[in-house]
Amino acid sequence: MQKFLLLLLLFTGTQIRAQNAETDTLQIKERIQTIQSMLTESETPVNVWWYGWLGAYSVATVGQGTVCFLTDDVPLKQDMALGAATTFLGGALQLITPLNTGKDARLLAQLPETTPQEQLFKLQMAEKYLQTNAMTEKAGRSWQIHALNTAVNLSSGLITWLAYKRTIWDGVSNFLLNTVITETQIWTQPTQTWKDYQRYCRQYKQGEIVVNNKIQPEFYVNTFAGGVSLKIVF
Repeated sequence: MQKFLLLLLLFTGTQIRAQNAETDTLQIKERIQTIQSMLTESETPVNVWWYGWLGAYSVATVGQGTVCFLTDDVPLKQDMALGAATTFLGGALQLITPLNTGKDARLLAQLPETTPQEQLFKLQMAEKYLQTNAMTEKAGRSWQIHALNTAVNLSSGLITWLAYKRTIWDGVSNFLLNTVITETQIWTQPTQTWKDYQRYCRQYKQGEIVVNNKIQPEFYVNTFAGGVSLKIVF
């Protein structure tokens, strides 16, 4: 009888651990797939915005630079030189702050997930990719970016007015034109990955504290003369 009870308890404990492991595996795979879908779905709007503005800045830089070298009109030469400098800065900012949702989605898809260790590593990388792109999108709408663009645009206006000895209205026009362009760039930047990251955290990360800290019962079986005892520690 004692042996039967012992085997029954051990079998029950094994079943519980197996069920918990299976549940954890399914949740990990679900989270990986969720992030994979989020990154993949945001690739097109991100690429349209990023390559679109990079292309526009590049064309504007080349075009204004060409006009600057070809024209003999001094005010036009000044405007084109300053314009080429500001659009070059805009393009450079695009290059140093890329949104890599598409690239990261492809990298994530290539990671294996055949073993529990590979699944955990893939989930860690997936969450890292999602968070990094989300933070980049958030930073792109931050007050620091608005302030940086305003400082560059204001400098451009002051150069037009003071350094080139043009009218104050020429400086104001330069500032306003550049501000319209840069603010349009900021407010058209996609923020879907940031929203996806927030949704992912609400769905999985808040509950993760409960899951990770959930105390699983441990079974201890002791046999002694005349009986058997079961101790369950929670």
